[in-house]
Amino acid sequence: MKQPKLILTDIDGVWTDGGMYYDQTGNEWKKFHTYDSAGVLFAHKAGIPVGIITGEETAIVQRRAEKLKVDYLFQGVKDKLSVAESLCRSLQITLDDVAYIGDDINDMALLKRVGISAAPRSAPVYVQKIVSFITEKGGGEGAFREFVERLLGVHLSVEM
Repeated sequence: MKQPKLILTDIDGVWTDGGMYYDQTGNEWKKFHTYDSAGVLFAHKAGIPVGIITGEETAIVQRRAEKLKVDYLFQGVKDKLSVAESLCRSLQITLDDVAYIGDDINDMALLKRVGISAAPRSAPVYVQKIVSFITEKGGGEGAFREFVERLLGVHLSVEM
């Protein structure tokens, strides 16, 4: 597997279990797995920028992206493929240089076009059928970290 020049990811269903939790006052909650932060760290150590492309628009995702120093954040996106194409043009790379992990219908167009595609094992079967590989972990269980580790060939002997 060739090393990508850019790693992109969806959030809900990949970094989270896909659940959206609301309290009685209208606050929204999401649970992130801390394992995924190492995926960003590994990518950065390899000199590969990381971007999030999500259909949702929340302060929660903004805070998580800032905390992990994610390079690109696109929220409220309806057409993920167009956003990725635009980012690739600005970075002077092609979609073939991109690795993307997503889990649902709104990810499929992008998953079909990137050089390396993946889905968490919790993704619907019709999404799993179009990707390069399926992670052993489901969404919200460290699937993004596993994705990056497989891309980069990271092993337990990694020195931090």
